[in-house]
Amino acid sequence: MNRPQLTALLDAIRRGELSVEDGLAKLRGLPFEDIGFAMVDHHRPLLSGAGEVIYASGKTADEVVAIAERIAAESQDVLVTRCTPELGARLAAAVPGFVYHARAHIAVRAPTPRAPSLEGTVLVVSAGTADQPVAEEAALCAEFFGCAVERLTDVGVSGLHRLLAHRERLWSAAVIIVVAGMEGALPSVVGGLVARPVIAVPTSVGYGVAANGQAALHGMLTSCAAGVVVVNIDNGFGAAAAAARMLRRPS
Repeated sequence: MNRPQLTALLDAIRRGELSVEDGLAKLRGLPFEDIGFAMVDHHRPLLSGAGEVIYASGKTADEVVAIAERIAAESQDVLVTRCTPELGARLAAAVPGFVYHARAHIAVRAPTPRAPSLEGTVLVVSAGTADQPVAEEAALCAEFFGCAVERLTDVGVSGLHRLLAHRERLWSAAVIIVVAGMEGALPSVVGGLVARPVIAVPTSVGYGVAANGQAALHGMLTSCAAGVVVVNIDNGFGAAAAAARMLRRPS
């Protein structure tokens, strides 16, 4: 249950349109529901301001679908990350409203189009086309969390003029998520050009000693651009969650 839903419920009780007993019945799933193999958190939107997220990797398809069904039953939005095409198809068949995004390996149940609820734009910048799956995960997750999102693709440091052609877009963004593999240099460049928060996402793209993203991660952690923050390898979701926290105002 999110804040508007809870406010409407309390208003209905106050006006006498809903009995206290019926109100309690609607709240019985707060703050969580034990379904045997999982504790489904129905209280998260009240705490974090965003819908619930299911990390699909390591769970069976039946478990993911069951959790999603319980969240949807409470009229909540839900995001499934690391979702395979097969699981995406099952979710779409089992729970009305699910849409699968193959490039980002994400399934989302949320209004489409979704109106941004946070002020300011999140600009997702990716170094190369190979980084695009992680960049698109970041973009879609940021939209799920209520951010207005723009995308800037294939502007890595091997052709710096491609990035510099978009300086106005960099300067106007409220938060910038920079996704890069190989040596991971792009966040340092962007961090040196803007005064906005920069969230760096290393990807597992690269040959040999790139070591599945370790080189990019270490390069970003040792960035000479002060204030650049770094999330884990291929963690577009984590970058999006951080961007939303930066934009969210206390309520």
